[in-house]
Amino acid sequence: MFGLEVVLEAIVEIEDVTKNYPLGKLVVQALRGVSLTINKGEFTTIAGPSGSGKTTLLNLIGCVDIPSAGAVRIAGHNTSALNDASLTNLRLRKLGFIFQSFNLIPVLDVFQNVEFPLLLQGDLTKVERAKRVEEILRRVGLTDQIHQRPNELSGGQRQRVAIARALVTKPAIVLADEPTANLDSVTGNTIIELMKELNATAETTFIFSTHDPKVMRQATRIIRLVDGKIVHDGSGTEGVIEATDPALANEEE
Repeated sequence: MFGLEVVLEAIVEIEDVTKNYPLGKLVVQALRGVSLTINKGEFTTIAGPSGSGKTTLLNLIGCVDIPSAGAVRIAGHNTSALNDASLTNLRLRKLGFIFQSFNLIPVLDVFQNVEFPLLLQGDLTKVERAKRVEEILRRVGLTDQIHQRPNELSGGQRQRVAIARALVTKPAIVLADEPTANLDSVTGNTIIELMKELNATAETTFIFSTHDPKVMRQATRIIRLVDGKIVHDGSGTEGVIEATDPALANEEE
């Protein structure tokens, strides 16, 4: 009997990308000839020390910047060929963002914060939006907090709101920038487990920028950057120690 061939679908394609930033009379190379492909449904960590280029790479994938050279394709779209309006639409339709500082709107309650990107899309009726928001809040365990404002929530609850907001549009890709940085270890582990569950059930592609070895242990793939270049790209936990700063590696246990 022949086995079934698994067909991988590329959702992020980076080809020989360079990103330069002017600094006075100098030019800083944040990325130097980076190439990688991330397939649909991957749970990937982009790791590296401060200044390695991981935030720059996340910004390119998130369509908030374009490369100086090379190509970045998100869900088949070459970002360098899109105007500002098209980039904004790609972010709104294909991407969800989770920030370490949560970035919730303080005057809105939990329901309204999560509903906000659906209002920007403008595709659903009020009833359809309510159903979508209530379902995702149920999945992240915030049904009882639906009418509370961010300042009435714990750090872990606020991060759950941020996750719900990122997922409510059913994006193809969720980008998370140090999602556990402002959380205690127990809450941080709970948040990562929640994202793994959502990754498995909805096949959402998660891409993390982190130097936290606890996050990296949960990744199915670790991409390590140093000085703007990929120095490690492996599956499982084989690169956890190598992907951390030396000081962090010593704190792993």
